[in-house]
Amino acid sequence: MEHKGTKRIETERLLLRPFTPEDGPAMYKNWCGDPEVTKFLTWPTHASPAVSSGLAALWAEESKMPNVYQWAIVPKALNEPIGSLAVVHQREEISQCELGYCIGKAWWGKGVMTEAVKAVIAYLIEEVGMNRVEARHDVNNPGSGRVMQKAGMTFEGVLRQASRNNTGLCDLAVYSILAEEYRAQAESQRF
Repeated sequence: MEHKGTKRIETERLLLRPFTPEDGPAMYKNWCGDPEVTKFLTWPTHASPAVSSGLAALWAEESKMPNVYQWAIVPKALNEPIGSLAVVHQREEISQCELGYCIGKAWWGKGVMTEAVKAVIAYLIEEVGMNRVEARHDVNNPGSGRVMQKAGMTFEGVLRQASRNNTGLCDLAVYSILAEEYRAQAESQRF
């Protein structure tokens, strides 16, 4: 594994880039200030744009470190962040990481998060050298699981009452993709 940090990644519709301190107002407007978006997250809805601005500044600073992966999801047509996608846990001894993400509800069901997750999985496996990329979601938030499925991840099971989010204790559905599975999927799509 070779850490390369939060590299800019471009897809058909999106630019995935490090956060900047100036992203705070858009973060608050597009997702951090919306209790419907943060319902299944582990952090509370932001009380004001100032809270989002503080987080944007922190993420911008942290993104300078080579072992930090924290992207702003920016539609090219909009040119402001509408969500975030990050590596939230890493186990370097086995080249494994866990992704966490959220996106404003105006972009739910449009394939935006799936597009972003696929691009980040490709980067983490092809360039960083991750062997396993996983993600988890509250079983009461099946939309998040559909993103994982569409990104090529395999459902592994449910961890009962394994986390706490803004709804309380929750069961977590676990998905993953291994480097060998990613390569097999990529090869089959070439034909």
